[in-house]
Amino acid sequence: MKILILNGPNLNLLGKREPEVYGSTTFQDYFTELKEKFPTVDLEYYQSNIEGEIISKIHEVGFSYQGIVLNAGAYTHTSIGIGDAVKGVETPTVEVHISNTHKREDFRHVSYISPAAKGVILGFGLQSYDLAIKSFL
Repeated sequence: MKILILNGPNLNLLGKREPEVYGSTTFQDYFTELKEKFPTVDLEYYQSNIEGEIISKIHEVGFSYQGIVLNAGAYTHTSIGIGDAVKGVETPTVEVHISNTHKREDFRHVSYISPAAKGVILGFGLQSYDLAIKSFL
């Protein structure tokens, strides 16, 4: 089973950015843990701060992988294009967020990805990714 974890803008700063919200672990360190937790899953990781690159990656894997775990960051609330990319591919996508976006600013309560997603997991810290991977197993 091939699953892509796809992170959007500013998630390359995990471990440094607002540790009170996002924790102090880098995503690269966490990705190593995920690969150990799920040895039978072919996990890949891609991060971009650029909307078009995220869309292109969804198109690239969206007909051949068994799952996409997508944390689009702030693009969740602004990108119709990413939402349309998720709608346009066959690979199911689980939208994830580290924080509970519904406890945050009002603009974070809207997602252009959720209507096209298999499901949404938020508010469990980095464990949100674990839960999303488990949803494909």
